Amino acid sequence: MKRAELVKNVYNKKSVLCVGLDTDLKKIPPHLLEEEDPAFAFNKAIIDATRDYAVAYKVNTAFYEAQGISGWVTMQKTLAYIPDDIFTIADAKRGDIGNTSEQYARTFFETYPYDSVTVAPYMGEDSVKPFLGFEGKWAIVLGLTSNAGSRDFQLQISGEEFLYEKVLRTVAGWGSADNTMFVIGATREEQLRHVRQLLPDHFFLIPGVGAQGGDVPTVCRNTMNTEAGILINVSRGIIYAASDFDFAEKASRAAERYQREMAEYL
Repeated sequence: MKRAELVKNVYNKKSVLCVGLDTDLKKIPPHLLEEEDPAFAFNKAIIDATRDYAVAYKVNTAFYEAQGISGWVTMQKTLAYIPDDIFTIADAKRGDIGNTSEQYARTFFETYPYDSVTVAPYMGEDSVKPFLGFEGKWAIVLGLTSNAGSRDFQLQISGEEFLYEKVLRTVAGWGSADNTMFVIGATREEQLRHVRQLLPDHFFLIPGVGAQGGDVPTVCRNTMNTEAGILINVSRGIIYAASDFDFAEKASRAAERYQREMAEYL
């Protein structure tokens, strides 16, 4: 999906909501375990319940890979079920030397035709660039995360700047605002504002809203640009809004609440 299509969908729906499909068989409603493919039955219901409010779905591949071959089948069925006009993200956090990254890129852009994949930049340019050579596809590069361990590397000084600042500036030069996004955590307002100043044009994928303490108004005020420029991911706060027979209805209501908050800034 090209940038213009994504931006159009954002403004048509007045939403920057990305629903995270972190589907854990231990957390889905028990009655679904009787289905032939419980995870897909859950995902299908969640997609049906939230598709009017979401502009993106993020499939956390770890929850599917852990199930072996059947998990990959579930992931493929889930991806095929997502409407064509909704942006898809493989949250796989891949990153390796060039020829290996080329195969990872083929995996998530050809075999499983996602619009984007999350990428770890630690190994440098030759680990990221293979993801940037596909028309209409995006690399979503880890930039500044909000987990406790982020201080171990990202918030260490490298020369005259933090390491995360060097990563953002450097990676932005390898691609463009049309094929590169960055993962930016949502929990610290001053960091959100600063990162937007560093990268005025790029899209950010922003986790951390809801269960992790971030909120929509803070994110929107500090990171939106003239084309919205953000996707706010919510996983647990939507997909596990309830654990009984009305789980999909509760997920729909939760997604609608988030969308209404976002609409005020669009």
